[in-house]
Amino acid sequence: MIIPKSEPRAEADKSNESKSGIGFSLKDVQVNKVPIPEKQILEEAQNHPAATPGRALRAAAEALVIRELLWQEACRLDISATPETDDEGRKETEIDAAIRVLIDQEVMVPTATSDECRLYYERHPEKFNSPTLYEARHILIAVPESDSEGRQKAKARAEELCRRLKHKQELFSALAREHSDCTSRDQGGNLGQLTPGSTVEDFERAIKGMRAGEITESPVESRFGYHVIALDRIIEGHSLPFEMVNDRIAAWLEASTWSKAVSQYIAILIGRADIRGISLDGTQSPLVQ
Repeated sequence: MIIPKSEPRAEADKSNESKSGIGFSLKDVQVNKVPIPEKQILEEAQNHPAATPGRALRAAAEALVIRELLWQEACRLDISATPETDDEGRKETEIDAAIRVLIDQEVMVPTATSDECRLYYERHPEKFNSPTLYEARHILIAVPESDSEGRQKAKARAEELCRRLKHKQELFSALAREHSDCTSRDQGGNLGQLTPGSTVEDFERAIKGMRAGEITESPVESRFGYHVIALDRIIEGHSLPFEMVNDRIAAWLEASTWSKAVSQYIAILIGRADIRGISLDGTQSPLVQ
């Protein structure tokens, strides 16, 4: 039987939380008179990285309380389920399987309509652009970050290459084959088409500041060493047609709706339950997050 939460007890829980230093008492957490063991909270905290140990412990306790709350509801509804195995070979526990079926059964999520998807597409055009492509070549003079003397020598070599290329850009491929420490030297330093995030930040920052046809006037330093870069072509990104992204938008909208619906469902269960030792906000459930 579910016991309604009384106001005096809620006030006592808040008092315990303010005194504990971590926001609640590890020894007093209960869900409908079923205790959550302190040891279990400490073990679960390892799965919740946080800025402080106290926040990790609180996230762990919240997750375990909500898991217990959902398990109790699954038992009340006499739900049984066969544990499934994911693509990585991990098998569900009996409790997790029952919770999955409970949520599938009790939380109804409507399918996103084509009109809803198109409205989202029209309101967020920036999300549906193909990335800008950069066709580049480079000559890498490689040197470890820890080798300060070696880096000075590598920089000097790269600066000399920049000077040679300033008036004879046509030598780039030949100099790449002769001097570059990157395997791209066999293709004259050609790196193909680069997308944002496909290279180290220093290299990417440099090519974004260049115009097509330019060669860097001075070497670009990165953790790998020094780069002499030739930017041959920039292919600007363009808007993707709605038909190409319709399925992706529908999946995102349904996932977002599911998350909100599960939060609301958990909030209802929390409101009906007798949870002691910690106060919860169902809309911020770590299970949903």
